[in-house]
Amino acid sequence: MQPSDPFQAVRAEIAALRHQVTGVRGCVIAGVDGLLILHDTVAGPEPHDIAALAAGAHGISRTCGAALNQGTFQEVTIRNQGGYLSVYAVGDLALLAVIGDSGLNIARLHLEARPVTTRLGSLLRIQTVEPSGYFS
Repeated sequence: MQPSDPFQAVRAEIAALRHQVTGVRGCVIAGVDGLLILHDTVAGPEPHDIAALAAGAHGISRTCGAALNQGTFQEVTIRNQGGYLSVYAVGDLALLAVIGDSGLNIARLHLEARPVTTRLGSLLRIQTVEPSGYFS
C-alpha cells in the first residue's frame, strides 16, 4: 500500500532536524540543478531561491574539490553576519540546504545533519524517477 505522500518519511527527517538543532530556520531539499524538491521552512527566504543558492554553492565546491584533487562534494557552509547556509550532498543528484540563524551551533548541525543525509539518500533512491528526470 502506497502512502498518500510519497515524501512523508523525507519530510519527517528534515522536520526533525529543524526541531533538534536550535537555530535551524529551515531545510530545503533540491536537485543539484537547483530545482526545489521539497522544503520544511518557516517564514523567510523563498524555498526556490534557497534551492538555487544550494546548487550554486554545490557547483563552486565541486569545482574546488576537482581542482584540488580532493574528491567528490560532501558539504559546504557559508557563514554571514546574520546566519548560515550549509549544503550537504544527498547522493549524487540531491542536496540538503539548511538555513540557520546567527545562534546556530554549526558543530551540532554537522553532527546531526550528516547521518540525516545518508538516510535521505536511501529514502530518495526508493522514489521513482520520471522520464523528465524529476523525482515523483
